[in-house]
Amino acid sequence: MSQSVEEQKTLSVPPYLCAQFVNQLIIQITGGGEPIMKVMKFGGTSVGRPERMHHIVSLVTRQEEPTIVVLSALSGTTNALVEIGENIARGDRDAARKTIEKLEAHYQQFISELVTKPASVDKAKAVVAEHFEFLNIILKISFSEALSKDILAQGELLSTRLFCVYLEEQGVGHALLPALEFMSIDAYDEPQIGSIKVKLSQLLQQRKEVKLFVTQGYICRNSRGEVDNLKRGGSDYSASLIAAALNASVCEIWTDIDGMHNNDPRVVKKTVPVEQLSFDEAAELAYFGAKILHPASIWPAQQYKVPVRLLNTMQPEAKGTLIAEKADGVGVKAVAAKDNIIAIRIKSSRMLLAYGFLRKIFEVFEKYRTPIDMITTSEVAVSITIDNPQYLKEILKELEPFGSTEVDHNQTIISVVGNEIAQTSDIIKKLFGSIMNIPVRMVSYGGSPHNISLLISAEHKTQILQQLNKGMFGLE
Repeated sequence: MSQSVEEQKTLSVPPYLCAQFVNQLIIQITGGGEPIMKVMKFGGTSVGRPERMHHIVSLVTRQEEPTIVVLSALSGTTNALVEIGENIARGDRDAARKTIEKLEAHYQQFISELVTKPASVDKAKAVVAEHFEFLNIILKISFSEALSKDILAQGELLSTRLFCVYLEEQGVGHALLPALEFMSIDAYDEPQIGSIKVKLSQLLQQRKEVKLFVTQGYICRNSRGEVDNLKRGGSDYSASLIAAALNASVCEIWTDIDGMHNNDPRVVKKTVPVEQLSFDEAAELAYFGAKILHPASIWPAQQYKVPVRLLNTMQPEAKGTLIAEKADGVGVKAVAAKDNIIAIRIKSSRMLLAYGFLRKIFEVFEKYRTPIDMITTSEVAVSITIDNPQYLKEILKELEPFGSTEVDHNQTIISVVGNEIAQTSDIIKKLFGSIMNIPVRMVSYGGSPHNISLLISAEHKTQILQQLNKGMFGLE
C-alpha cells in the first residue's frame, strides 16, 4: 500500500535503529572480522622538524596492532596559510606572494633534512612543487570562503604526503588514507559519524593487507562536497572521530607535553601530570582552559567508550594521562583557567517571581549563538559569563527591556575539577581557605559534581593558580 505525502512526513526512525543499521551495514561490508585498530595523532610540534618526523616513524613502526596515524600540519604552516588567505581577501596579493615564497623555502629546507636518497628527494620536491603551484595559482583567482578552506587544507595534505615519502624511503609498508574521502560534516558543521563509519570501513576493507595507514587531521568535506575543516579541536577531533568510527582499542594524542597537568605549567612552576581522568573530568578541564585538548575532542571517544591517552612525543616513556569511562578515585585532580571572559549582570526588580524571565534571557544568547559559561541568580539579578564578544553589542541592546545591565571585561574563570568534589565538604573548606585574599566575582557550585568554578579579575589569575597549587595539591 502506498503512503500519502502527509503520512510520510509523520514517519521517523529512532536514532538507535539508525545506529544499528549502520553497524549491520559495516558488518556486511567488512565481513564482520576487521581487526581492532589503534589511532595515533601527532600535532604540529611533533612533526615540525625533520628529526621529529623521523622519531614518529620509530614510534609508529613498533606497534603490534594495525594503526592509523593522524597528522597535523607542520608547526607554523596553518598560521602562514591563514595569513595568505587574509592577504588575498583584502587584495594584497604581493604580501600573499611573499608569504608563499617564505613558506615554500621552509619546506624546501625541511625536505633536504627529511630524506636522503635521490629518488626520495625527487618525490618530496614534486609534492612540495604541486602544492605550492596551487598556492601560486590562487593569487590569480577571486577570493571566496570556499577558496579559503582549500588554502587551509594544504598544510595537512603536505605533512601526510611528505611523511609517506619518508616511510617509503625507510621501507615501511603503509597506505595514505585521504581524509577527504571519508571525513564529512553536515550543514550545521557537525560530523556525520554514520557516514564516516561506512566510508572508512570501505576504504580499509580495500587494503586488508596494510597495517599502517596515514591520514590528515582537521580537514573534511562539508554538506556541499567542498573542502572544509572541523574547526573545533582540529586534528584531535579527527583522531577521536576515527577512533569512534572504528571502535578503536585506544586513541593516542601525542603532543610536546607529558599528559594533562594538575595546573598550568606556563604559570605555575611545579606541576605534575594527572595519571587518569574520567571523560567527564577531562571534558570539564578542556572546556575551562586546559590547552592540551579541545573539549569537542572528548565527545566521540566518550560516546563510543574509546580510551584516550595523552602522551609526549619527546618523552614517549612517560605515562602521560589516561582518559577513560571511570574516574580514578574521588578528589581534586586539576585546576584550569579560561581567559578573556566577559561578565554580564542583568538587574531587575521585576524579576522577582517573574515566570519565564530566565527563558527570555537565554533566548537572547541563543539568537546570537553565544554560549554561556557560568550563571548565578538572585531574586533581583542574574549574572552570566560569555567568552565570545562578537555579538556583545547586539546582546546588550536586546537585554535592555529586562533591566539595567553591567559588563565586566577581562575576567578569568578558574575551575577546580575532580570526581565528586561538589559533595566533599573538606574540599570546599580547603578551596576557599586557599584564596581568602582574592576577590571572587561569581561562584558556580553544584551544577556539576566534577567542577567548582570561580570568576575573578584576570589580574589575579597567576596569584590564585599558585595559591591553589599549594592549598589543593601541596605543591609550591
